[in-house]
Amino acid sequence: MKMAMVHDWYYVNGGAEKVVRAIDEIWPNISHYALIDFLSEKDRNDILKGKKVATSFIQCFPSARQNHRKFLQLFPHAIERFDLSEYDIIVSSSAAVAKGVKVNSNQMHICYCHSPMRYAYDLYDQYIQDYKQGSIKRAYVNFVLQKLRKWDQRTTAGVTHFVANSNNVAQRIERIYKRTAEVIYPPVETDFYKLSPFWGEYFFTASRMVSYKKMTVIIEAFNKRPDLNLVIAGNGPEEKKLKKLAAQNIQFTGFVDSLRLRELMQHAKAFVYAAEEDFGIVPVEAMSCGVPVIAFAKGGLLETVKEKISGLFFEEQSSGALLRALEQFEKEAFSPIKIREHALKFGTNIFKEKFEKFVMEKWQSFKSS
Repeated sequence: MKMAMVHDWYYVNGGAEKVVRAIDEIWPNISHYALIDFLSEKDRNDILKGKKVATSFIQCFPSARQNHRKFLQLFPHAIERFDLSEYDIIVSSSAAVAKGVKVNSNQMHICYCHSPMRYAYDLYDQYIQDYKQGSIKRAYVNFVLQKLRKWDQRTTAGVTHFVANSNNVAQRIERIYKRTAEVIYPPVETDFYKLSPFWGEYFFTASRMVSYKKMTVIIEAFNKRPDLNLVIAGNGPEEKKLKKLAAQNIQFTGFVDSLRLRELMQHAKAFVYAAEEDFGIVPVEAMSCGVPVIAFAKGGLLETVKEKISGLFFEEQSSGALLRALEQFEKEAFSPIKIREHALKFGTNIFKEKFEKFVMEKWQSFKSS
C-alpha cells in the first residue's frame, strides 16, 4: 500500500501543518506533495521530520516565496500536473486546491478538508471588495474566482471520502459540494500545553494580525477597560495599525515560539478570541493549560468551548459585546482541572486513532468493491 499526502502549500507552521505532521507520524513512509515549499529547516524538522516535498512549477517563480497567492489563477493547473499514479491512497490536506489532484479509478482519495476555499465561496464578496469598483483588476479577479469555483466544483468528483475538521466545516461541505463528511477534529498537543498551577493578572490573545481575526474588537474593548491588562502575541500585516490603536494597558510581544506561547497561556487569567474560525486550535491549546476562553459565538469554537465550563461566549464581533462578556467573566468561577479535562478530547493521539481507523476501514471497503 503506497500513500501520498498532498498539502496546499508549506510556508508557515500553522494548524493545517499540525494535521500533516500527525498523518506523517501515522504513516512515516508517506510521500509529500505541495504547490510550494518554503519551510525553514526548524519547521521542516518539526512537521515532516526533515523530509523533502515534491513541489509544482510555482516553486520556481521568483516572487513565489513573498506572495504565492498572486499566482492563484495557475493553482488548478499546477496541482493537476502532479503524477500520483504510483500510489494506492492519496490523502489531501485542503483549504484551497489540494483536493483537486488527479486520481484514477484504482486509487482512493481521502480529503481532510479544513474548509472549502473561503475566497471562492463564503469570503468571495469580502475578497472582491479589496479591489476598486469598475477597475480592470477587479474584473480580472472576479473572472479568476468564478473560474476557480467551477473547477473546484468539478474536481469534487475525484474525492472518494471527505473528512471535515469540525461540524461547522462538514455543514459547509454539504452546502457547497453536496457531499457528506466524517468529522475528525484536528490534533491539539494537549501533552505539551499542560495545566497551569496558577492564573495571572492579565488577559491573553494570540493570533496572526490579519483583518478577519478581528483583533481590533479585542483592543477596542480593553481600551475601554484600563483596569484590565491584555497581552497580545503574534504578528502580521495589521501589526502597526493595531499598536497605534492600543492603550497603555495593552502589551504586544510579537511572534513567540511554542515554549513562550505556552508560558503566556499558563499565566493568563483568560484567553480572548474574536475570530470566526473553522475549528480554532489556539483556543483549545489555552484550555489544555486549564485557562478559560472568552470567544465569539460562531463557527468551530461553538464545538470546542463549553459554556461556563471551559469559557464564555459573546454574540457579536463588537467591543460592546466583548465588554459584557468580560463583566460576566468576573462573576464566574472556573475549574482549571475541568477545563483541561474538556480539552483532552481534542488530543493528538485521539486524532491519530480516529483518522487511521477511518482510512483503513475505507481502504478495505474500497479494495473489496
